[in-house]
Amino acid sequence: MTIKQLSVFVENRPGKLSAVTRLFGDNKIDIRAMSIADTKDFGILRLIVNDPEKALEILKENDYPVTITNVIAIGVDDAPGGLAGAMEALYENNIGLEYMYAFVSKTENTAYVVFRVENNEKALEALTEKGYEALTASDLYDM
Repeated sequence: MTIKQLSVFVENRPGKLSAVTRLFGDNKIDIRAMSIADTKDFGILRLIVNDPEKALEILKENDYPVTITNVIAIGVDDAPGGLAGAMEALYENNIGLEYMYAFVSKTENTAYVVFRVENNEKALEALTEKGYEALTASDLYDM
């Protein structure tokens, strides 16, 4: 169960991020989770949206460099150490983590985390064995 994540390269200049978010708003694209990593000249905006194919098309039509990557997302206990078990499951199975970010939902006592790993299937198997449930794309869209 992977989820499509958009990665958009955005110039690190005033108004550029605003333009991307305005495109989404004008086209009824709902951002469910996001992260941005920046450098001096550009940022990589990573997004989970309710309609990744439509968002991809809109971004390309507006000349934004964008790619789609399959990522996984799980819920963890929203308590100290809640993420530790998931990290240990990946470590014990020698699964490299490229990056991760968390997002908020309305579910009580659960935090959600998006992982980009070197092997989604192996990571999902390791996490499932430890009792973590992977989110589906529709799980995210309905939050």
